[in-house]
Amino acid sequence: MSSTTDEGNSRLVGPAAPDPAEHSVAAGLLRACHPLPTAGVTLLAALLAAAFGSDFASGALAVAAVAAGQLSVGWCNDRLDLRRDRAAARQDKPLVTGAVRPATVGTAAWAALLVCVALSLACGLLAGVVHLVCVGAAWTYNLWLKRTALSWLPYALAFGLLPAFLTLTLPGRPWPPLWLTVAAALLGTSAHFANVLPDMEDDIEGGVRGLPQRIGRRGAVAAAAVLALASCVVLTVGPTGRVAPVGAGAIAVTLALCLVAVAGPSALAHGRVPFVVVLAMAGLDAALLVLAGGAPPTGPAWP
Repeated sequence: MSSTTDEGNSRLVGPAAPDPAEHSVAAGLLRACHPLPTAGVTLLAALLAAAFGSDFASGALAVAAVAAGQLSVGWCNDRLDLRRDRAAARQDKPLVTGAVRPATVGTAAWAALLVCVALSLACGLLAGVVHLVCVGAAWTYNLWLKRTALSWLPYALAFGLLPAFLTLTLPGRPWPPLWLTVAAALLGTSAHFANVLPDMEDDIEGGVRGLPQRIGRRGAVAAAAVLALASCVVLTVGPTGRVAPVGAGAIAVTLALCLVAVAGPSALAHGRVPFVVVLAMAGLDAALLVLAGGAPPTGPAWP
């Protein structure tokens, strides 16, 4: 009788509403993973895999590995920066506002890293090791190098090896051409200098003294812009050794943006204009990187 009554009541009431606390934790974890960079790098990996001609299964596996690695890096970063973010009263950080517990974010970071290891190695031993070097470089940045003059190195290494991870999942396991690796490394290093611009003052007050903080805002803007321009030139010249009309147009646009970022009024250096300009340059370079990936890899194949 009681069972029948409970069943009837459940029909009247409907399914149980989701627990607000669980929803809050999920939202907090999403915000703590640095969702825009995580989505951006994952999307770049997906586009490169498609450009390289990966089949759906192997491409999806590689992209999932990249996504898991990016999640682990984002959660690791927010967990390690908790004390500094609290000191800066960062209300955009879910760990500071209490939307999610530090232990939850730490557990999520380690869990995502374990998933990343499994997915990476499932792509093949050599490809998996290459990707784990990328993720290891990012974790090393979080743990140590972000506070040193070598803060740029993990970005150069991780972005530079990303095309190799994807080409090594292809039949024959070819390495990408050297120019593609160099262009990706330049783009990644540019992204590092651009990425610190919005929070540079808070970073300096919190004791973070990476290379961008050491050379100052104007220097970081210039470095980001020049590196993005260099990446554009390599991507344009690398495939054929000459500059096609479309490539010349891309270089011209990137050069114009570079001049805006570097030679603009000093007042702009403290606004969001340089950051937006460098992001536009990086977006153009990323598009060129994907288009360049449409050519079959010409590097040596792994025996």
